[in-house]
Amino acid sequence: MTRIGEPYRKWKDDTSFDAIVIGSGIGGLSVAALLAKHAGKRVLILERHTTAGGFTHTFSRKGWEWDVGLHYIGQVGHGSVLRSLFDEVTDGTLEWAPMGDVYDTVVIDGERWEYLAGHEAWRERMGSYFPDEIEAIDRYLKLVREAIGSSQGFFAEKAVPPPIALLAGPWMRWRFLRHADRTVGEVLDGLTDNPTLKAVLAAQLGDYGLPPAQASFAIHAMVFNHYLDGGFYPIGGSARIAETVAPLIEAAGGQIVIGAEVSTVLVEGGRAVGVRMADDRELRAELVISNAGVPNTVFRLLPEDAPGRDALLATLKGTARSASHVCLYAGLEHTDSELGLDRSNLWVYPSTDQDGDFARYLADPEAPLPLVFISFPSAKDPDFARRYPGKATIEIVSIGPYERFRSWENTDWMKRGEDYEALKEELSRRLIEVLDREVPQVAGKIAYHELSTPLSTRHFAAYDKGEIYGLEHTPARFRERALKPRTGLKGFYLTGQDVCTAGIAGALFGGVVAASSILGKNLLGQISRGKSR
Repeated sequence: MTRIGEPYRKWKDDTSFDAIVIGSGIGGLSVAALLAKHAGKRVLILERHTTAGGFTHTFSRKGWEWDVGLHYIGQVGHGSVLRSLFDEVTDGTLEWAPMGDVYDTVVIDGERWEYLAGHEAWRERMGSYFPDEIEAIDRYLKLVREAIGSSQGFFAEKAVPPPIALLAGPWMRWRFLRHADRTVGEVLDGLTDNPTLKAVLAAQLGDYGLPPAQASFAIHAMVFNHYLDGGFYPIGGSARIAETVAPLIEAAGGQIVIGAEVSTVLVEGGRAVGVRMADDRELRAELVISNAGVPNTVFRLLPEDAPGRDALLATLKGTARSASHVCLYAGLEHTDSELGLDRSNLWVYPSTDQDGDFARYLADPEAPLPLVFISFPSAKDPDFARRYPGKATIEIVSIGPYERFRSWENTDWMKRGEDYEALKEELSRRLIEVLDREVPQVAGKIAYHELSTPLSTRHFAAYDKGEIYGLEHTPARFRERALKPRTGLKGFYLTGQDVCTAGIAGALFGGVVAASSILGKNLLGQISRGKSR
């Protein structure tokens, strides 16, 4: 793995920059790359972690490597808009491996259903599982198409100048909001009475972290559509994203600095003029862009009297933080082929009552895990065997309510005490139990495992409650008008998943929308038409 960025303790502040980006996740990397490529701007990215990339970075232990947030990506086949965006910010150097015909496998109480790549293949397979429900399946696909078709205006409105947004905004938003205002549960209840079909259709809910009764149908439609043509994985691992974006930023005179914690945004004369670091050093630039998420931006970065802060604070009062999780990183002293590991993800549920299972687990930690997601990163990456011969990796993820870990939040990483380690071991045992049941060929073969908790996310990503998807994707979230790049503070912008939607693709689009807003250009249109410079 190539080390990206210069350590702050060694960095010399001897260059002037046009823009400062706080946070090196894909939302920060993409806006920096686009400002560099389309405006020649020198961008400084400040990353508090010692590794760049946000949730796209990887880590290694004892001869294994795991991704921390990217388990698969959709819509990056040649000719797609998302592929064009990735090619734009990496100069086409990031390569993708398809996951094959089956990208997701749903498991409910031991029974399995496969998600096949391609609209017609998916429809035919679902029809074979539910022959009496083909009309409901077709209506579901129609609603997804309608939601996706109406989203372009909704997200474009976030980038247009305020006068245009004031006049045209309601017209640009209303069609999409008809879908966003309904929950997944409401939509599915209107399509069928079959609880199994509803659970299978809602199975990717872990990609946005809410059960059907709470999640907006808009985010569900976007996630489902995102993967409908199949899943892909970066060749060389998810760390390749930062590795391939960084040269474009640096070529324009920009830099990425790691271990660089920003204390506050500097505001003078009603506009942002730079940042103050944790060691009190001041860095100046005419643009400051936050990729730290709205909660961190409001409570950690913006002075209390900063223009625009109140609007963001009001948004937080109406929109909660997203789910937190636990993830077991498992290493095996066997290859994927020896173990017969597939590339398809497993979505494992104890029953078709997804809302009830979530509620029961939140109320009782001894209740069955309401969702377990199993991913095989080494099987997805054709370069893994070259880098780590004779090995394989698995990741097992479930929800992890932050409240269960709160009592250790003021302890240090790796030094949280015996009770904390005992809790981790119990959770690890439960996750391995599910893995062994669903992938029996790996039973007893885990050579190393390590569990991350919401406190790990809090420590490394500075998300206060360990949230992984920014603000939760309820219907109310899509009504929040402050979730856009331009803020009430001149020279200060937002990027990342809170601008658009959750996940790597959502955060990348957040970077595109932010750069479009800053430059006053329709960059998405330019890039998708192949007119980028």
